Amino acid sequence: MTCEDFSNIIGSLSDGVLYKGTLSSGVEIAVIASRIKSAKDWSKQCESQFRKKVTSLSRVNHKNFVNLIGYCEEEEPFTRMMVFEYAPNGTLFEHLHIKETESLDWPTRLRIAMGIAYCLEHMNQLSPPFILKNLDTSTIYLTDDFAAKVSDLDFWNEEQERKATDSDDSLSSDPESVVFKYGIILLEILSGRFPVSDGSGLLVNWASPYLNQESPMKELIDPTLESFNEESVDALCEVIRSCIDSKLKKKPTMGEVASKLREITAMSPDGATPKVSPLWWAELEIISSEMN
Repeated sequence: MTCEDFSNIIGSLSDGVLYKGTLSSGVEIAVIASRIKSAKDWSKQCESQFRKKVTSLSRVNHKNFVNLIGYCEEEEPFTRMMVFEYAPNGTLFEHLHIKETESLDWPTRLRIAMGIAYCLEHMNQLSPPFILKNLDTSTIYLTDDFAAKVSDLDFWNEEQERKATDSDDSLSSDPESVVFKYGIILLEILSGRFPVSDGSGLLVNWASPYLNQESPMKELIDPTLESFNEESVDALCEVIRSCIDSKLKKKPTMGEVASKLREITAMSPDGATPKVSPLWWAELEIISSEMN
């Protein structure tokens, strides 16, 4: 495995650096290395949390997830790394909000929304459920053919754990919080607007007149879209309402959300998955290198 001597940095995380690497077969991978470069600075708690993270990620195996392929532990030189699938088309956030990136047409947006929903449904069905603490359009990566890849790339470090323990946000780590966050993502996909902006404030508040049918729903849609299905918009807005309405005593499960969206889009899980996945080839390459 090579990461161009760890010079090909493609992202920076709070507790790690994200590199693009290439296996000898040519399969591209993403590698996250801890910022800590000395064993004396790596506490037993850090080691415990690193192993917990690896174990946790190993539970998820879904075509719309940035799957963990392997990990690396070395003492000399000190290294803690996780190896993931690589999705080359950047993040959903970039394609929705940065003009220099390729814009997404209506069918592509629906396919992305479905891929995210199916992945989150799968994660919720695990025992215990796999709950994403950080879920937004910047954590959704896109493949060559613009299929969605939900990610969970951060190391879970001591500072994050302390903040989570001290937080009063009880929704930060339960299935309902995932449904709410998915509703925001779906709203962002439809409107093309930032979740928070200086001019309009929270996207949820801006969208309220449209979602409550006080204003024409078609005016909620991203103006850069050349065409869209108005009938689908009404149904999708109903799904968004069910996900984000704080007045509802009980929000739908991700399974119910995915089922409703499938009725609207007529898209099966196979239709939302990448046409070619590098995971099998990457795993085969790593297994072969371990045997040699």
